[in-house]
Amino acid sequence: MAVTEIEVRTLSGESTTITVSPETTINDLKHLLKLSFAPATSSPNFHLFFKGTKLNLQCKVSSLAFQSGEFFVLIPFTKKNKPQVENPSFSNDASAASSFADSTYSDMMQEFSYLRDNSRKFSEGNNNNSNGHGDDDDYSFKSRRIQGGNIDKDERNEGHPYDLLWNVLRSSDRDLFEEKNCEKFVEVLQSMNCLSSPYSGKCMLLSEAIFRTSDDHASCLCPAWLRGLVEAFALLSILWAFLQLQTERMTTSRLKQVLGHLEKFGVGICMEDIEHLSVICPKSKKNYENLLSFSLEDLLLFVKKGDYVLERNEAKRARRSSSSASNSHSVKRRCHDTSQLLPSEMVEHLRKSIGSDGQMVHVEKIGARKGSYVEIPNELSDKSKSALKSIGINKLYSHQAESILASLSGKNVVVATMTSSGKSVCYNLPVLEALSHNLSSCALYLFPTKALAQDQLRALLTLTNGFDCGINIGVYDGDTSQKERTWLRENARLLITNPDMLHMAILPLHRQFSRILSNLSFVVIDEAHAYKGAFGCHTALILRRLRRLCSHVYGSDPSFVFCTATSSNPREHCMELANLSTLELIEKDGSPSSEKIFVLWNPVLPLRTELDKSEFGIDGRNASDKSLSPISEVSHLFAEMVQHGLRCIAFCKSRKLCELVLCYTREILEEVAPHLVNSICAYRAGYVSEDRRRIESEFFGGKLCGIAATNALELGIDVGHIDVTLHLGFPGSIASLWQQAGRSGRRERSSLAVYVAFEGPLDQYFMKFPQKLFCGPIECCHIDAQNQQVLEQHLVCAALEHPLSLLYDEKYFGSGLSKAINALKNRGYLTSNPSNDSLSKIWSYMGHEKRPSRSISIRAIEAERYIVIDKQLNETLEEIEESRAFFQVYEGAVYLHQGRTYLVKDLDLSRKIAYCEKAVMDYYTKTRDYTDIHIVGGKIAYPARVSKDQLPKTTAQANPCSVTTTWFGFRRIRRGSNQVLDTVDLSLPRYSYESQAVWISVPQSLKIIVEKKYSFRAGLHAACHAVLHVVPLYMRCNLSDLAPECPNPYDSRFFPERILLYDQHPGGTGVSKQIQPYFTELLHSALELLTCCHCSSDTGCPNCVQVCLNSQVVYLFICGSHHLFYPDSLVFPKAPMSGTCV
Repeated sequence: MAVTEIEVRTLSGESTTITVSPETTINDLKHLLKLSFAPATSSPNFHLFFKGTKLNLQCKVSSLAFQSGEFFVLIPFTKKNKPQVENPSFSNDASAASSFADSTYSDMMQEFSYLRDNSRKFSEGNNNNSNGHGDDDDYSFKSRRIQGGNIDKDERNEGHPYDLLWNVLRSSDRDLFEEKNCEKFVEVLQSMNCLSSPYSGKCMLLSEAIFRTSDDHASCLCPAWLRGLVEAFALLSILWAFLQLQTERMTTSRLKQVLGHLEKFGVGICMEDIEHLSVICPKSKKNYENLLSFSLEDLLLFVKKGDYVLERNEAKRARRSSSSASNSHSVKRRCHDTSQLLPSEMVEHLRKSIGSDGQMVHVEKIGARKGSYVEIPNELSDKSKSALKSIGINKLYSHQAESILASLSGKNVVVATMTSSGKSVCYNLPVLEALSHNLSSCALYLFPTKALAQDQLRALLTLTNGFDCGINIGVYDGDTSQKERTWLRENARLLITNPDMLHMAILPLHRQFSRILSNLSFVVIDEAHAYKGAFGCHTALILRRLRRLCSHVYGSDPSFVFCTATSSNPREHCMELANLSTLELIEKDGSPSSEKIFVLWNPVLPLRTELDKSEFGIDGRNASDKSLSPISEVSHLFAEMVQHGLRCIAFCKSRKLCELVLCYTREILEEVAPHLVNSICAYRAGYVSEDRRRIESEFFGGKLCGIAATNALELGIDVGHIDVTLHLGFPGSIASLWQQAGRSGRRERSSLAVYVAFEGPLDQYFMKFPQKLFCGPIECCHIDAQNQQVLEQHLVCAALEHPLSLLYDEKYFGSGLSKAINALKNRGYLTSNPSNDSLSKIWSYMGHEKRPSRSISIRAIEAERYIVIDKQLNETLEEIEESRAFFQVYEGAVYLHQGRTYLVKDLDLSRKIAYCEKAVMDYYTKTRDYTDIHIVGGKIAYPARVSKDQLPKTTAQANPCSVTTTWFGFRRIRRGSNQVLDTVDLSLPRYSYESQAVWISVPQSLKIIVEKKYSFRAGLHAACHAVLHVVPLYMRCNLSDLAPECPNPYDSRFFPERILLYDQHPGGTGVSKQIQPYFTELLHSALELLTCCHCSSDTGCPNCVQVCLNSQVVYLFICGSHHLFYPDSLVFPKAPMSGTCV
């Protein structure tokens, strides 16, 4: 569709250009300006002028003859205050009356709409019946009226407006203003000049005045002014209904004509009365083009005061459900009670209140477990025993004692027990014991987050109070001042840090830490399960650099102690992480645990959408309702927990979700418990250290009742007792879900966990099969320490720290060392001595960078980043990896930072800087993009034929690949409703990088069959999504590590026939290579996902194939890709595919 660029200026000289379609109305244009143009946003009311003429709201852009250089002018105006009409008998509860008034008027208009829709039927009835109507038609109309409202009057009462309109429609001329019809019109108006009950027909003021009058026979107590207003409103309503049935429009001239005609019959209503009506009813419009905007709110305010309860029948509710579902739902959700509840009581409370629509699909009760206690081992000194008793420990759990003894004997140990099982004692006791015996010994603690390091520092300082010898302890991270760093380098014996600091500041400057490294006895790595994917790959190489320096330079060989959450391969994972040859596993948990109730909560949005589509003809994609979304559901749950005195953490999968949940929950609390609004906050990456420490302290101290957090709080930070954990969506692995849920119920108190599902396949899979979640195996942790790109980066750093040698360093860096050294030599990073023997050569660093480690980000395998700057304050807000930058920052993008929204004003591609300004907007932006994958050697990568006796486990292949992403536009989407407001084209450079992929070919025979009736590309797209979403069932990986191949359905280029997943980070993370052996299992699980979904087999749904696509086609792709059926036997469904997505 063609687009038009419109320039809009203000009288003060400000201007903007906005792109719209020719069919856009002036009213739509004003809404867009309010969203994107500051003068329009700051002006509640404004007009648009073109060539000196004020533009009508319904005018379309295409109707205006634009010439080059012409523009619109935006002129603000102030509405005049309307005079107030005093009415002392009205109630102050305007909201309830407004709801009743709108509902009453809506009922009336729906009855008139029925007449209009059936007017043609009535007309045909006149031609077929000499009497003008038949008994059947009359009975049908009467039944409809009785169903539409509870009217106690005789349905054939000639004074009823229904009968007036019905008789006019049955007449031959169908003229309301014919003399006989006009007389009846006047009679109807005179019968309706009392504010009477629609149910009893009696004056509604009688109930209020019954004790103040002695006239038992009085029929109406409405004052004259009220009778006149009601009569005027009745006239307008009947006239509007009649004109609608005649497909005519209400205009001022038409209204004046009608009033003049009725004046001849004694009707005293004039235009002045209509003006008075518009003052009393603020929603009325003087142009009378849409009287559905009228409101009875000011006339009916006393209804609430008079204790009238309006009961709507089922027929009315059914007719109104499509338009008022969200309102009724949100009203039902509000709980104003703030009484204290226990976790077990909360489950029943939720089931009867906000869970009454059936969201609570499963409740798993996990019983308490008794602890296994042992005496404190005699191998520990009296100082250690005294230190334990000082913190209230007289006995140890069995796994603690086993781990302590193994560490004291010099073994490398990994402790893999449940959350809150006292794992910190497993490494603190042997470390302090060793340091107290040898006053020169040192230890190094590595934690994946700063918050966890600070938490363990507090615990260590408490424990060391029982030791007489001085053990200087400190945290050495990015928040540590230079003065503190100097002191720690000179005095600390137990240094707490993180892999980032070890990589950036300790290893490159290892001479400054020579005292610590020379006497290093222990290296403790807590939360080892966090080291996976790209981060785990980097950390593995950093630990190899550490061990190499200790051995080659300082002659130390420290023991390692790992602590990890339960996983399927804790021993293998930790051995690979630190390149250890031996490691003792301790996994028999001796700690007690309290009862936990685990609730699976499936929001009703998918059901609501299907009902909307089937019953009301609504497009489900546009029927989104914030009040029924998973984000809103978890926000209501969060508010309920805080209201009822339960300390809660709401875990969210992203920073943006974290901010949205906090925002929505505060809105709810503002209404139901305003005093609790400031008792909740967000906790996520990106906050300055002072804010993080303050939030941790306030939550631990009880000042805060709840936190919306990312997985930053998934790890073992002690924030005091937690009663409830909420989980918005599957966190990526079953182990992570249990790790998060383990944050509640510490200190042997019962707890509650609620998993709120998204519409994605994996979330819905667990909602349908809860036992897959509660009884399924925990995933494995994998890292790829031989990733060539990561290896080369760290070899450059290692060469700077100490020259490399193939002879001595292959045991640390693996068999790829020689190839990597040659590559670095060719690129000018390394140089060697003139020795002829390659094994004897010593390779030294000769690069241009003084500290190459600074250019390596270990949290993502990218060095190039875009900087986001607040244009007004000239402050750096964030640095974004290049591969992700164009998804978040581009001209016109809405960018979120620390709960505030920014509008990106400019993107400097050459300097890689995005400039943004603070802005308040009710929409968000989302890019439109596609990604091409080129398999290196893909044309010859098909496997050779093998005999039936040697069939491989899978035909899937893992190969290097080239990934290219193209961005071609973005959408502005309204928050809450997800309505697309605008689509904008983008011109951004493509982004390419080398990575790794796993893929399987789709047989050509299957392609031929599918293309007879369906879209082949759309099927590949959906099949890739189905396979991707079951990967976490077999392997623990970060959600951002893998992506499916998503072909552009509108691209006419050749596209290979395959199902493909690839690593999303440059160089790859090794995940795709690791899942290659499991590909057959992935296909089977994807099939199970498809077959168990209860959606239509013809169309599929987001629960099974993620995109709007025929699930039968996806079934064929997955089966055919692994030759699980014979294509000739296939029978296709009758219904066509419903669509595809980009």
